[in-house]
Amino acid sequence: MGYPAERREAVLKKLLPPNNMSIAQLAKEEGISDATLYLWRKQARNEGRLMPDADNSSANSWSSRDKFAAVMETAAMSQTEVAEYCREKGMFPEQLAQWRQACEQANDWDQVAEKKLKEATQSERKKNVKLQKDLERKNTALAEAAALLVLRKKYNALFEDHEDES
Repeated sequence: MGYPAERREAVLKKLLPPNNMSIAQLAKEEGISDATLYLWRKQARNEGRLMPDADNSSANSWSSRDKFAAVMETAAMSQTEVAEYCREKGMFPEQLAQWRQACEQANDWDQVAEKKLKEATQSERKKNVKLQKDLERKNTALAEAAALLVLRKKYNALFEDHEDES
């Protein structure tokens, strides 16, 4: 037997401001299992309602999806309406402004990340070219040293033979 819709709504409202109760508190107070409350909260969120994402019901704990929904809901509102909306949801208009800015810059993030990646790649390529040149220089020096050792052995061998003949 399920709970009546009115009871579910009354219980879910306690998760929102001004009550801001945690799931654990609410479960204890109402005598409803945590799992049921988590399910109800998930269903409410799937219906598009703003619900706290964590047991900490402050606006900072909202999911990105809920923050975006709040930005969309308030986009056409006046400052007075936004202030009232924020009071109802337990947040500050400054938070909403920050979320709006983050939403506006969301696509720019990819461009900034791509630019940083490109710069890092160029830097690594330059470092690689420098290391390749350094390696080539050292290989050349090593080959010259090996050639000198071979010549020295031949020289010594040649003159040792002449000293033995004398």
